[in-house]
Amino acid sequence: MNANDSIKIDDLKKPYFVWFEENWIHDNVLHHHQKGQLVYVESGFQYITIEEKIYLLPQNHAVWIPPNAVHKTNSHSEKIKLMIMFADIRTEEAFYHKVNVFSVPPVLKEMIKYAEKWSKLMTSDHHENLFLKAMFNELPRFVEHSLTFHISLPKDKRLDKVIEHLHNHYRHEINMEKLSDTVLLSFRTLERIFKKETGLTLSKYQQMLRIIKSLEHLSSGNLTISETAYEVGYKSVQAYTRSFQSVMKFRPTDFMRNIQ
Repeated sequence: MNANDSIKIDDLKKPYFVWFEENWIHDNVLHHHQKGQLVYVESGFQYITIEEKIYLLPQNHAVWIPPNAVHKTNSHSEKIKLMIMFADIRTEEAFYHKVNVFSVPPVLKEMIKYAEKWSKLMTSDHHENLFLKAMFNELPRFVEHSLTFHISLPKDKRLDKVIEHLHNHYRHEINMEKLSDTVLLSFRTLERIFKKETGLTLSKYQQMLRIIKSLEHLSSGNLTISETAYEVGYKSVQAYTRSFQSVMKFRPTDFMRNIQ
């Protein structure tokens, strides 16, 4: 998330800063902060690129962005409520120095909502500091269901057209052999380069795209699980559920219960 020109996060002389916006406006520019950053999606959904990986934040989920991690916002739903909270991090505990995307448990949700009263407070406040210190201190314990769910963006320019095709046609059956012909590479060579750059095979990458888009549809509340399955390219709800569970380690119905 990038603060607008009115507030310079790194210039603030306070250990914590809370920022709530009803409809957050982003400038889609890569940036970083010296403070760590917690982004909570109260409603809607949000895509964020962090260190060249794309993460989806569904409703009632949050992401912890470590200090100095380069990130930007990609896109979001039409109506989105975000709570952004910044914190000075002076501990070497591993949690605070890696990206974590997680479902927000009820107690943390209430703490975040309570902290809204300090939104955009520029001066240091003793009660704010005590409350947020306790909250951030317990953050690793709240994160029991970290998703670690993302797709990586390849740096190799030879893959640009491949990535574009996968993102535009993920819901259709893709002939990977023909796809390799379009970039003048053998399928074997393309698969090797692609996996080296993204950590995934071409077919696994397509599966991840389908699941990511399905999470977007489910969190928007506009489609049922069945409708979502067909919308992202599965021929049956059973096939979608199997694919979803293999990636997420839980079922679409579990996800729906969590965001309600």
